[in-house]
Formats: sequence, C-alpha cells, structure tokens
Amino acid sequence: MTNKIAQLRKEHHISQAELADAVDVTRQTIISLENGRYNASLLLAHRIAKYFGLTIEEVFLFEEEEG
Repeated sequence: MTNKIAQLRKEHHISQAELADAVDVTRQTIISLENGRYNASLLLAHRIAKYFGLTIEEVFLFEEEEG
C-alpha cells in the first residue's frame, strides 16, 4: 500500500508533527507511513483522510498482491 501523505502535507503546508497531533499519533508514525514502513489501521486511515477532506481511497493506494 502506498499513500499520498507527504504530498498532501506539502500542499497544505503542515509539518509531520502537526499532522501527527491532528490525528493523535506520534511524528514517528507519520514518518513511517510516508516511508512505506508502516500501513495505517483503518481507523488511522480514516482520520488522515478526514483531516484532508478526502476519502481513504484518495489518500491510500491499495495495490493488488500477485498470488
């Protein structure tokens, strides 16, 4: 799963710390999300999308796993 969090933050001129505070996680969580080392829970994905006024699908890009 990839996401547009870093891009959205830059467009809205907010820091990782500001976003972290707004969605009730640590700055380290935002860093890990942006670097693809951590996948957001459904609750966190919803909080981030709602913060930016978008749908989860507009922020998080789900890629089909090849089996």
